[in-house]
Amino acid sequence: MTSPTGWQARLCLGFQRLKTRTILGQCAHQGPLQVQRPFYPEGEGVCHVALLHPPGGVVGGDELHLTATLDPNAQALITTPAAGKFYRSAGPLARQTQRLTVAAGAALEWLPQENIVYNGARVHTLTQVELQGDARFIGWEILCLGRPAANESFTTGEYRQDLELWRDDEPLYLEPGRYTGGNRLLDAGWGLRSQPVAATLICAGSAPERVNAIRVRWEELKASSTALPEGHAEWLAVSQLDGVLIGRYLGPSAARARRFFIVAWGLLRPFILNRPPCPSRFWNT
Repeated sequence: MTSPTGWQARLCLGFQRLKTRTILGQCAHQGPLQVQRPFYPEGEGVCHVALLHPPGGVVGGDELHLTATLDPNAQALITTPAAGKFYRSAGPLARQTQRLTVAAGAALEWLPQENIVYNGARVHTLTQVELQGDARFIGWEILCLGRPAANESFTTGEYRQDLELWRDDEPLYLEPGRYTGGNRLLDAGWGLRSQPVAATLICAGSAPERVNAIRVRWEELKASSTALPEGHAEWLAVSQLDGVLIGRYLGPSAARARRFFIVAWGLLRPFILNRPPCPSRFWNT
């Protein structure tokens, strides 16, 4: 439904385990936020779902709220068929909230495509992950400020990004991000270094030896990749503390960020889920 300021959209998903199969047992929506029919490209154990936002972009005043709950032993992979787009606002703030709850024995992969924040957009996003017991989680968020392909920089507007990971009501990782168009943070050496894309990968339940494996594979991928255009650079880092692995990308390309993260995910998935990687078909579009 719409309000005087924009779309108010809600989507509530519930995943359940029935013997060897994970099903989308609950799917309730209000407004333009839906999912495609669940699919099973790797068998019935993991339910793959793609989030849909038919308007194609978010404007000032829009509010999108997603709630996803995994019952014990369920396994789900949630992605998006395209990048999220946040358009210029005439003043009102746009909000996107994702609250993900994973019960003991369950595993969630949260792997959306990038969010593109147009110059002049005003946005607040929150992704909150609550793990229970021995629940497992692999996820990423990829942010692109401005539209590099159109030579558009993020000179006005604001983007607030909160990323939270909890286990049994105890915080494991809390990251508040605040990006204001034209602020020196965007260009400073201690900030984004004039790079439009900043991305974070999180894995809860990882084996420490995966850190070095990811570093080695990333270096191999950099060496074999097409060189960046003159004047551009990128930085990659990965570390682990208290069972939580954090990967970082800073650079000029959301596509490159996603490629590096897919490589890391492919190394982590066999250890976390005891499954080989099964890339979503949407990542190739």
